[in-house]
Amino acid sequence: MVVRMRSTRSHTGNRRSHHALEAQAFVTCECGAKRLSHHACSVCGRYRGRVVVDLAAKAQARAQKLAAKREKEGRAVGDKNEGQK
Repeated sequence: MVVRMRSTRSHTGNRRSHHALEAQAFVTCECGAKRLSHHACSVCGRYRGRVVVDLAAKAQARAQKLAAKREKEGRAVGDKNEGQK
């Protein structure tokens, strides 16, 4: 028994010819790091010569959030230990 609408190998290959992955196009940022074109640099936060992402402020906010989380966990652990003694 034969499949009526079977695709030949050549038709399958023609369809799959467009499935190949392309290599990412990297460019060199002003800071010397590699970045994707049309994207801001993840190292310095620049795009087209201007600072568009303030990475220092992001790092500071992340540090404050982490410190608050650790302080909260430290207090919770300290309260439990004091109650047990």
